[in-house]
Amino acid sequence: MTSDSTDKLEPPSRRHALTSLWQLRSYVRPYRFRMLAMFILAAASTVAQLLVPGMIQAVIDGPVKHGNLAGLWLLGLVIALLGIAEGLTVWLRRFIQAKVALSMEADMRTDLYAHMQKLHAGFHDRWQTGQLLARATSDLGSIRRFLAWGLIFGLMSLGIYVAVSVQLMTKHFWLGLVVAASAIPLFIVARNFARNFIVASREVQDQQGEVATIAEQAAQGIRVIKAFGRAPHMQRQFDDEAMKLHDLSVRKLMIASRSWSLFSLIPNATLAVVLVGGSIAVANETLSLGGLAAFVTLQLMLVWPIEALGWIIANGNEAMTAADRVRDVFETEPTIVDRPDAKPVDRSKSRGLVRFENVRFQYEDTPEPVLKGIDLEVRPGETLAIAGVTGSGKTTLVSLVPRLYDLTEGRITIDGTDIRDITIQSLRTVVSTAFEDPTLFSMSVRENLTLGRAEATDDEVNEALSVAQADFVHDLPFGLDTRIGEQGLSLSGGQRQRLALARAVLVKPAVLVLDDPLSALDVHTEELVERALASVLTGTTALIVVHRPSTVALADRVALLADGRIAAVGTHSELLESTPDYAAVLSAESEEVTA
Repeated sequence: MTSDSTDKLEPPSRRHALTSLWQLRSYVRPYRFRMLAMFILAAASTVAQLLVPGMIQAVIDGPVKHGNLAGLWLLGLVIALLGIAEGLTVWLRRFIQAKVALSMEADMRTDLYAHMQKLHAGFHDRWQTGQLLARATSDLGSIRRFLAWGLIFGLMSLGIYVAVSVQLMTKHFWLGLVVAASAIPLFIVARNFARNFIVASREVQDQQGEVATIAEQAAQGIRVIKAFGRAPHMQRQFDDEAMKLHDLSVRKLMIASRSWSLFSLIPNATLAVVLVGGSIAVANETLSLGGLAAFVTLQLMLVWPIEALGWIIANGNEAMTAADRVRDVFETEPTIVDRPDAKPVDRSKSRGLVRFENVRFQYEDTPEPVLKGIDLEVRPGETLAIAGVTGSGKTTLVSLVPRLYDLTEGRITIDGTDIRDITIQSLRTVVSTAFEDPTLFSMSVRENLTLGRAEATDDEVNEALSVAQADFVHDLPFGLDTRIGEQGLSLSGGQRQRLALARAVLVKPAVLVLDDPLSALDVHTEELVERALASVLTGTTALIVVHRPSTVALADRVALLADGRIAAVGTHSELLESTPDYAAVLSAESEEVTA
């Protein structure tokens, strides 16, 4: 699969990335009351923290100074109760956070998957699988961590900083002002950190998608890699991309580490100033010893929020760039959708009359149209073969019938109704497709077969298997319940094609589209399948893409496709006699097969 320009976008501006994150706020709404409870609990634990320094001051300036042990026990008990209250609120808040976080991530992943399913085949042709996987896994994880953790901690840290600064200035104005002023260098460091980190974060996330793509392709193509002895080459390719990810990650870490060191240095330097100034104030009796202890305790409460500021900013920036990457997918509008007035059709009443009327089609990334005005009629119950040289647009033409792609101009009708006026779900029960390169899923044979018709009975499944000469499934370890590997690689190419053909036949469609589904079969098996298919195709309209001459035997008529147009239509014998190009196409196809 080729990369698309949308896979590697320029790193977004902070405003654009923040907008992307803001647009995901709808996923927070269902949990807003639980989020509110989290904020209330966070505020309660913060209040409990802020009361402790005052208790410490009361202990030192009261019972300790005057030797009042009874008062010491009482204040100690109050401090212990505050600690217990803080612990309980933190535990409850984090419990709610965890549930909310996972729920929001699950909601986003479900919607993202559903949206990708709605996007046309051209989108998936252009996008790398690894990039989509990265968006559905690591990117959503980054968003979840921020919405449920980084956001809470960020607001808590801001609240603690303001509350502590106010308390510090009430205890000693000038020392409190020094602590509050430390926010200025912190703001400058945070701004520069956020500006640089968002670029580095996007680069790392994009490169993670590249590495995932290579790993996914290597896993799917392991047989080809081994067969051609290209494991060292693929290893070098993977190592190169992995090293790029390593270097970008190190660069991102260096940006973070420089800023985090300053986030640690500034509050500790401020603490040193406070200790010296506070000691002078105690000596001058403008501040009590208990007041200094409370002051330092309060200031120490700022150390963790400030040090965590680096993590919060990093987490926020990763979430923003992740949201921007996820937004790339969400903002891709499905182009193949139901028209407002589209209606379902009754499969049992469909005759299967298919007409192509001045059909034109052009891929998004090609300068010239593939189909340039197709006019063709396939009568009910007729089997029409589509012949043509490689690259003439045969597969494209038949892919338009089930709306895997939408035509550019003209229209296609079934029983006189434009296929765009039929709901997509209904259309794909009327039209069934089997491709030359079959796709099987990592599930049981039965689940693969009934993918298009879940209610099929065992008798119907067995009938479809018999037509496709796929009875070999009964010899598998668990028969129809045998789980086949990813892409069906535990089966031979011919076995996979026969299962895909059985899956298409099982739907019992009015229109059956076959994109050379017999190419991987040996001559003997192909003959058996063709005989069985001939009986099944009686009463079913079929369009068969012909890649080798033997498949023509299934057809009532043949349409020759050349230069994006229908050059000739007739029976096999008629075209052989009247159309030299047809004989040349069959001869070329025959040579390719024997080669």
